[in-house]
Amino acid sequence: MDVYLDNNATTMVDPVVFEEMKPFFCDVYGNPNSLHKFGGDTHAKMVEALDYLYEGINANDEDDIIITANATESNNNVLKGVWIDMILKGEKNHIVVSEVEHPSITSVCHFLEKMGVEVTYVKVNDEGVVDAASVAEAIKDETALVSIMWANNETGKIFPIKEIGAICKERGVLFHSDATQAIGKIAVDVQECNLDYISFSAHKFHGPKGVGGLYVRAGKSLTPILHGGEQMGGNRAGTVDVASMVGMGKAMKLAVDALEFENTVVRDLRDKLENAILKLDDTIIIGGKENRTPNTILVSIRGVEGEAMLWDLNQNGIGASTGSACASEDLEANPVMNAFGSDSELAHTGIRFSLSRFTTAEQIDYAIEKIHGAVTRLRSISSSYAYTPKHHVSEL
Repeated sequence: MDVYLDNNATTMVDPVVFEEMKPFFCDVYGNPNSLHKFGGDTHAKMVEALDYLYEGINANDEDDIIITANATESNNNVLKGVWIDMILKGEKNHIVVSEVEHPSITSVCHFLEKMGVEVTYVKVNDEGVVDAASVAEAIKDETALVSIMWANNETGKIFPIKEIGAICKERGVLFHSDATQAIGKIAVDVQECNLDYISFSAHKFHGPKGVGGLYVRAGKSLTPILHGGEQMGGNRAGTVDVASMVGMGKAMKLAVDALEFENTVVRDLRDKLENAILKLDDTIIIGGKENRTPNTILVSIRGVEGEAMLWDLNQNGIGASTGSACASEDLEANPVMNAFGSDSELAHTGIRFSLSRFTTAEQIDYAIEKIHGAVTRLRSISSSYAYTPKHHVSEL
């Protein structure tokens, strides 16, 4: 049996989304900026897709949603746009992020630091979440932007975005959130949370790869990082990929409509898998069980190297992860687990399982059987596990 449990890395395209996209490859293929009927034929579905995106995050009509290639581009646009518009002009010189942001945030921050920008990396608490009070403490007069992820891609922990948004609004600081891991799992409301910008990628909520979005609050426009034509109101040059835009819009609608299912059926399957793993001795749920997206488990299994576990599972048709797929070629210890203060050995044992609304009960039963077998086998040949004190704490 094939069991895909790496949905925080990417998701399958919903078949309904695929059907919605099909006509825009060979039947309705005009450039949407062309004035003839072939271009005009694309407009109705593009408008519908934008409506779905606006409704999905509760954006106002006067706000902008810019179609991008992915959340990485959107994140770059926000951080570099603020750098160009405020920091290079000498207005501000400070950015606040969390220490567990996705590489598409932290790598940009490292680049900006080389350009002379001051960046504060706010530490997470014992549950792997940034406290709103810690963000408030990091903000100063020179702060141009706060960027805090909505939900962590590895632990699934949900960050206090509404509280941080209120703080940023009171302090007069721009606020951005990478909502890539939140959309389709929990409600995302940009108005309620006082957000100026959010980033997202369609392929994280059963849309196509290669398309994402950047929400921009009215009056908070940014200098674009791609210059050329006047697409997206001049905010992002390049001919719009109509099929992907239509697919992302449909995927957003389906994801929002499925939130109750995600938070009941998917959560129950996640908990069944998690509870079965915790029956094994010396297992830890990183960050604890509360305040998480309903599909995600990050578990440490003492005495089992993460890469070895993945190989074993892959041999049995199960796809999982040791962390963010965007950093999977880096064999350093899991940075999120390092942020918890985990020792080096423990930080190499993290395994992430992430479900979707297409995961079945039969697949979970199969995964439980194979996970137990893999742990037994790998511990039997582990030199470190034989010397590990048994029954360490079951949550970190």
